[in-house]
Amino acid sequence: MPLPPDVRPYKRTPDFTEATIPDGLKRAHDTKVGVWALIHVLEGRLAYRVDDPRRPAGETVLTPEGEPGVIEPTIRHAVEPLGPVRFYVEFHR
Repeated sequence: MPLPPDVRPYKRTPDFTEATIPDGLKRAHDTKVGVWALIHVLEGRLAYRVDDPRRPAGETVLTPEGEPGVIEPTIRHAVEPLGPVRFYVEFHR
């Protein structure tokens, strides 16, 4: 799912590694109403899981060669490192 054409980036996290991912990102959480996000993997592999009753459950493995992971507003999700990884999250509204 692509980002809507009318949203713009406004914030980004620092780069995270498998050792520095905040616990909150590894547990089910969501973004606020109107806030989209992109997960950019710079190195390694990251599992992106959607666990929200409003969407089919699913997992995508994100890599530097693939497209960023798209996080929809208010949709519950989590990430898990699959070995060494480096990534950041870019927020849009």
